[in-house]
Amino acid sequence: MQNDEQLLSNDEEHESLTERYFGLSTTKFLIASGFVLVLGIYMGLIFFGDNSLSVLLDLEEYQNYLSEDIEHLKVENAALQKQYFELKELDADSQ
Repeated sequence: MQNDEQLLSNDEEHESLTERYFGLSTTKFLIASGFVLVLGIYMGLIFFGDNSLSVLLDLEEYQNYLSEDIEHLKVENAALQKQYFELKELDADSQ
């Protein structure tokens, strides 16, 4: 029984820190950590980079603003053209 305990304690002394806490060898732990780091950077670029989701949403919001502004300017232009032609007609009548 004591031999088993000695073997168990010897195995624990030879285990690396990552094997004790994570159940992975140091190499596998470093590969997994690298993968998680690269994935985190990639996701960060997707959400906050130059070609990100937030930029897309901002551009869609700006496009909606411009579309509404175009409609407003068309209505205003039509009113001004009507006023112009009315003034032009009055001017033609007076001559």
